[in-house]
Amino acid sequence: MAALPQSPDHAAPFDRSRRRTKIVATVGPASDSAGTLEAMAAAGMDVARVTLAHGTTDEAVERIRRLRQIVPQIGILVDLPGPKIRTAPFPEGGVTLTPGSPVLFVGSEGSGSTASRIGVSLRLLVDTLEVGDPVALGDGGVSMVVTGRTAEGAAATVTSGGRLMGRPGVTAPTGRFPLVTPTPEDLARVEVMVAEGVEFIAVSFVRSAAEITAVCEVAKRHAGSGMPMIVAKIETPEAVADLDAIVATADAVMVARGDLGVRMAMEDVPHIQKRIIKSGVRYGRPVITATQMLESMVSASVPTRAEVTDVANAVLDGTSAVMLSAESAVGADPVGVVRTMARIARRAERDFDFIGWGSNLGAQEIAGSTSSPARITAATTAAGWRAAVEEDATAIIACTRNGNTARAISRFRPAMPIVAVTPIERTVRQLSLSWGVDTLLVGEATSTDQVVWFAVQAAVHAGYAHLGDVVVVLAGSPIEPEPATDTLRLVRVR
Repeated sequence: MAALPQSPDHAAPFDRSRRRTKIVATVGPASDSAGTLEAMAAAGMDVARVTLAHGTTDEAVERIRRLRQIVPQIGILVDLPGPKIRTAPFPEGGVTLTPGSPVLFVGSEGSGSTASRIGVSLRLLVDTLEVGDPVALGDGGVSMVVTGRTAEGAAATVTSGGRLMGRPGVTAPTGRFPLVTPTPEDLARVEVMVAEGVEFIAVSFVRSAAEITAVCEVAKRHAGSGMPMIVAKIETPEAVADLDAIVATADAVMVARGDLGVRMAMEDVPHIQKRIIKSGVRYGRPVITATQMLESMVSASVPTRAEVTDVANAVLDGTSAVMLSAESAVGADPVGVVRTMARIARRAERDFDFIGWGSNLGAQEIAGSTSSPARITAATTAAGWRAAVEEDATAIIACTRNGNTARAISRFRPAMPIVAVTPIERTVRQLSLSWGVDTLLVGEATSTDQVVWFAVQAAVHAGYAHLGDVVVVLAGSPIEPEPATDTLRLVRVR
């Protein structure tokens, strides 16, 4: 084994109770202040989500620039709205609909929505509603059934009541009118977001891999050397049917349970969630589990026990990240909800079966033809995981430019820390979504030996390894942009 200079005395030991599952938190009116954003990052926010479904593109750009200024270490995920149909805005503070009460759906030319008159952004939907059609608002908590038609629109009766705020989505029977993903507006927004240098762009209502490719092509034309990772939101029956092709094409996936639960039988959602996570891990893609994870904390100071169990189960399923939506965007205590999410995830990880997970994954549980770069990377990282377990390595060090090596070893969910060492600042932020990956920024290297030397030296100085420790180092060619991870070394710190 190669040797290094003695570990410096000032390096602190790595905190092995540190959380490995990442947290995505949506930023909104409740979390826009500098103090709140800084506190959310300190509480555990790894990625900030900016949704384009509410407000203008210019407002989103302003929010992104403020995030860069206030919490520059945080990755930024922008969520394209897609062809989602929404209501006209409800009054500030929202309205409550009660079962049995009448409502009228109209085109949203008016000033807004009320408890009895709900504007809809797509007039065509209102015009195609028929008697007996179910209509759901938001994530399906409020629902109606159409009872008749008037000169203005469609009359309905509330079947399941609840409180409505902002501009909730509208879900009606599909197949009546065509919806295109991504929309022309989405593609125009992609150009703007690429120019802003965001790390992740999420595509809503994906139905096929071709739709992900369309977004990628637009992003590539404007990205130069700063390509964002494209996240496929799985929230339609068509996406579930074409899951593996979509996951293989995208850079990451999201279990978008809100719309998924409206468009498919809700009792199927937990099983679909497990399938999406498994597929994402198999292809080496980060997986975000989202929607209503701590929903009660929009107003309550503590979550329900069912919500705590939901977050813990997602962690035990192997999700890369868990996401907060309204809880952090418009909730009463954005910092507290991030802190709560972090506590739940950290506790669940204490019971995570690290050895069983890696043993069951297998070297070739990844797409790609024999001897393809993906398969070579899979085989090398599988060998790295086994070596780390057998040698009781202190850390696994992934030398990477675009993050692929770190994401590949992250699939194995090792008990020891994964330290991604990279000369690319953008890669540091993009790895903020990958399970268990910490990052260190280093200078450029000109040979594999130099890459390994710099990486281990950086890990030692950061406290991940000390005198006598064994670390596993994974690397690829420093000449090409990491076509495959083909180097595995064991290094004892001396």
